[in-house]
Amino acid sequence: MLKRSNPTPWLHRWSRPLLGAIASLGFALTTYLSALKLSGNQAVCPIQGCEQVLNSIYAQLFGIPLSVFGAIAYLGMAVLALAPLVYKPTDQKLASQINHWSWLLLLTGGVAMTIFSGYLMYLLAFKIQLSCVYCIASALLSTSLLVITILGKKWQDPGQIWFSGSIIAMITLIITLGLFAQIEKGATLANNPTSNLISAPLGRPQPGIGWEVTTTSGAAEIALAQHLTKIGAQKFVAWWCPHCHEQKALFGKEAIAELTQIECDPNGQNNPQPQVCAANQVPGFPSWQIKGQIYSGVKTLNQLADLSGYSGDRNFRYQLAAK
Repeated sequence: MLKRSNPTPWLHRWSRPLLGAIASLGFALTTYLSALKLSGNQAVCPIQGCEQVLNSIYAQLFGIPLSVFGAIAYLGMAVLALAPLVYKPTDQKLASQINHWSWLLLLTGGVAMTIFSGYLMYLLAFKIQLSCVYCIASALLSTSLLVITILGKKWQDPGQIWFSGSIIAMITLIITLGLFAQIEKGATLANNPTSNLISAPLGRPQPGIGWEVTTTSGAAEIALAQHLTKIGAQKFVAWWCPHCHEQKALFGKEAIAELTQIECDPNGQNNPQPQVCAANQVPGFPSWQIKGQIYSGVKTLNQLADLSGYSGDRNFRYQLAAK
């Protein structure tokens, strides 16, 4: 009697295409966010709070948006998933090795991305205390990659796989905790009133107002602010934007009162004028309109002095913290 072979489970047959599709979707999402972030534009966010999350101190590492690292990770997962389907060498031993190692690397990547995304969800819930649909979507995609990687193949030694996955998870968590501890340490130092370094603020902004500016202005900051107002320069801001706070902190609370600031969020409490922002096609926050030109992003006071033709005292008190 012939022994009937067990049919291959559908998930095993379609695991690589599914992994490739999910990773490609994640790559598209993170590439979209990266392009907007690097160009100074804002993502279209369907819920309130999303903008604050994407502009928080936790949204970048080494001065590079987290979405860039995410795009690289998703692209790598897509290549690992689909490459064995596209490249099929005639050497069966080589083909078997490619298949074997690609699965191990998929497992490594899936575990690392899931742990990292899980920590970002912790930050959303307990540190930032806001929601971000893009972040949640990326976390779900990362978790899906791991689940399909585990269930989409018949592993020869499941115990070894779980052991290896646990080691990878521990290493990823330790590295993640270390990286974000440095971010928080740098932000705390930068926002210490005795420090001359300015960085994005910690904590939630006061609704409609933002964060309190605690830096004090010197004569140079006030003189530059008065010069900018005299030549008709305008600063476009949004109350929830941490980088707008950075820009304010560079000037100090006294000099801020001398600037022409336009609140672009209709929910802002400081005379919001979203129609003015729309008319000027403001690409992101903060943005400056100086001599008819729009400049997006935080500018050092020396940069603003150069752009505006300021020739006065440049003994500015504060500088941006390294990112």
